[in-house]
Amino acid sequence: MSFEITRHIVGLLIKPWRGKCSGLENIPKGGAVLCANHASYLDHFIIGLNLLKKERAARFLAKKEHFEGFIQTQWHKYLNAIPLDRKKGGKRALQIAVKALKKGDLIMIYPEGTRTTTGKMNKAKTGVVRLALAAHVPIVPMGVSNTFKILPKGKKIPRLGLKADLRIGKPINLSPYYGKENNKKILRKLTTKVMKKIAALAKQRYEFN
Repeated sequence: MSFEITRHIVGLLIKPWRGKCSGLENIPKGGAVLCANHASYLDHFIIGLNLLKKERAARFLAKKEHFEGFIQTQWHKYLNAIPLDRKKGGKRALQIAVKALKKGDLIMIYPEGTRTTTGKMNKAKTGVVRLALAAHVPIVPMGVSNTFKILPKGKKIPRLGLKADLRIGKPINLSPYYGKENNKKILRKLTTKVMKKIAALAKQRYEFN
């Protein structure tokens, strides 16, 4: 199945829930780590389709379980996604991601690591900041709205009548912290900064430090 056919099919399937997208101009031309809140499987498709407006597909760093269903497998395959094996620590996936970023690719990650089960944002892991520092690239915060209401974890049928919006913020420059990717205090500080930006874009609150 070609990429264009997959893109068309996914677009038609998601159309009833695809809302507005703003801030595409904030996506840099070079490599960058894109980060968003994570509330639903729908997030992958909303983000992926909107980024294709820039004719740049982001490579999702996604847990390997996302490659098991047919639609998700095809979508992640054609977005050239990187499977992350959490049982093995994800080291191989992170190495691939660093190389891709240095070549100018976009890498999409959910800092929370998994979907929320309450609708509220979970505490984020620091790996996303560590990745950006290692590759010397900025982080672009993104906020997705309404996907939890449409298709929360555990549900298989999306709720009609709601639209999922995507807001993309300005890149966060991390250059003052290059070389400090192993400093746990700095990693947590920067992660909190990124998550608060994401929360504002998603019209939510990030309640962790």
